[in-house]
Amino acid sequence: MVELNTAELLVKCLENEGVDYIFGLPGEENLHVLQALKHSSIQFITVRHEQGAAFMADVYGRLTGKAGVCLSTLGPGATNLMTGVADANLDRAPLVAITGQVGTDRMHIESHQYLDLVAMFAPVTKWNAQIVRPGITPEVVRRAFKLAQTEKPGAVHIDLPENIAAMTAPGYPLQKHDLEKTFASFHSIETAATAISQAKNPIILVGNGAIRASASPAVTRFAQQLNIPVANTFMGKGVIPYTSPLALWSVGLQSRDFITCGFERSDLVICIGYDLVEYSPKKWNPDSQIPVIHIDATPAEVDSSYIPIAEVIGDISDSLEEILKRVDRQGKPTPYGLELRENIVADYEYYAQDTEFPIKPQKIIYDLRKVMGGDDIVISDVGAHKMWMARHYHCEKPNTCLISNGFAAMGIAIPGAIAAKLVYPDRKVVAVSGDGGFMMNCQELETALRIGTNFVTLIFNDGAYGLIDWKQHNYFGESAFIQFSNPDFVKFAESMGLKGYRVTQTADLLPTLQEALAQSVPAVIDCPVDYRENLKFTQRSGEVVCNI
Repeated sequence: MVELNTAELLVKCLENEGVDYIFGLPGEENLHVLQALKHSSIQFITVRHEQGAAFMADVYGRLTGKAGVCLSTLGPGATNLMTGVADANLDRAPLVAITGQVGTDRMHIESHQYLDLVAMFAPVTKWNAQIVRPGITPEVVRRAFKLAQTEKPGAVHIDLPENIAAMTAPGYPLQKHDLEKTFASFHSIETAATAISQAKNPIILVGNGAIRASASPAVTRFAQQLNIPVANTFMGKGVIPYTSPLALWSVGLQSRDFITCGFERSDLVICIGYDLVEYSPKKWNPDSQIPVIHIDATPAEVDSSYIPIAEVIGDISDSLEEILKRVDRQGKPTPYGLELRENIVADYEYYAQDTEFPIKPQKIIYDLRKVMGGDDIVISDVGAHKMWMARHYHCEKPNTCLISNGFAAMGIAIPGAIAAKLVYPDRKVVAVSGDGGFMMNCQELETALRIGTNFVTLIFNDGAYGLIDWKQHNYFGESAFIQFSNPDFVKFAESMGLKGYRVTQTADLLPTLQEALAQSVPAVIDCPVDYRENLKFTQRSGEVVCNI
């Protein structure tokens, strides 16, 4: 057998885990890992900032269910990873972060660029460890991937000191074993079925856990056979097709909306793959008066507004099928929630022919939806546009509109679009960003061009941090410290060798999107947005009256 050093054994273990890509930056303390990757089947994607690398791994993990991998050097390289790692952890995306580190012979004294990275990453990961001896490498790697990919998935971190990386390493990659499905208890299934049979106005709230469990067909069948309306969280889009007459689209805006009435009238909320980190139950069940059923792969988190009458813990699809066999809703009236859909759809269609300029966010999203197919993917950044994307961009299938709504980190859209295009090279991909979020990771457009991942970045341009402006006006009636100037985004794109477009009238948006999506290089569209709609929506939502 060829003698390996620790870095080479680490790479062999990563290959054994099925790693296709590592996103990262080269550095002095990860030299041995980079050298090992030169002779590996794993493709190393050199990025322009470590945060971009972490976001790419984050979205790769969310789309595939396999842990995305990112690599940095020590000190400032590792601190740059932190935001993307934290985002993956709270968005429940499997990710493995690997950092270089000073040698173990320097850790007990003041050392250049040294930080205790194990301590630093502990609050934003499920688990992390330093490889302190070459021989433990296979165990550390296998444990990292097992924990990252096990419900609830999230981020883990491996720290590799440079002197350990160079040492001869005994051992070999450990064998992987697929986890067996777990199934809910009969008692919990019976309890849930009885409650659903008796409810007059049930509503289903579905979250990203149902997407991770590939439970979309089961959820759709469950809702259709029982005639129960379905609302999704921002990260649960597409679990049930938005064209279904049972689909009430997204819930989670901080203001009242039509869907608010569905929860206020409900006498039972059936939560399927729902995660409290995304949308607090205090928003829809503040007094804990509405009975809740929790159907998921893991037990419910503790919250005074979320105390389930039944916790159905196990494979989600199997749980729904078993409950369905036992539910009897014959003679039950049509749930009130279904009456809301007409208003919800009418509000969406209202902006279809709008011609005002700057363009209303609802109209931008309406036209974007028209050019995207059912399998195509949009990655939303974080800002005011995210709220409109959540409310107005609707999906036929899961994982076709990705919104960070656990950690909700700005700057994710462009790196995320790169990952999406690597996973699905034949699909159209659009990164939707505000001008604030765009400037946080726009350097990764060079990465996109270099590696041949062609997608469109659509910028909602308002020259301000629009979401904070919105909230400041809601609280104080005025805003402060939110305005800024922007570069010429068209020239910026062209300076990188990309295609740049500027929308100057509403009628040009649709053909501009179509042209940009047909390019053989990444494209950037600068689209002025009319965010006066933000406060108008707040006013309208405050006037929503439920017919109870």
